[in-house]
Amino acid sequence: MKNKTVAAWLAFVGGPLGLHRFYLHGMGDTLGWALPIPTALGLYGIQRVQQFGQDDQLSWALIPLLGFTIAACALVAILYGLRHPQQWNARFNPQASADAPAGLTNWFTIAAIAAALMVGAAVLMATLAYSFQHYFEYQIEEARKISQ
Repeated sequence: MKNKTVAAWLAFVGGPLGLHRFYLHGMGDTLGWALPIPTALGLYGIQRVQQFGQDDQLSWALIPLLGFTIAACALVAILYGLRHPQQWNARFNPQASADAPAGLTNWFTIAAIAAALMVGAAVLMATLAYSFQHYFEYQIEEARKISQ
């Protein structure tokens, strides 16, 4: 039995590592194995900023990968938590009855939804602000080079 609350918390907390995919689809899930790649690249981008400073252009491309992955996993946690119990059990617990307790929503499910909404929105906005800031700074610098 695949529990909706556990899946929502795994998507929120361990989503960038693919833990929710492994829980729901097993260790052979391709997307579960692919999710750590943008996470690792984003962490490498953060390491490059610490090592080379804010002007490292490769980190400008790598850091948003981490932010968008975290935000997408938070969205998946919200979608899991809001899924109707009958739909959840039909999709992930086909052998159980439509009103099996594994698909029911409880307060821990609501807490996962609320936490995912807060953190996911904050990470998404921070990622967009970071990306746009560096993009426009780069455009201004290039315009200065042309004008000189």
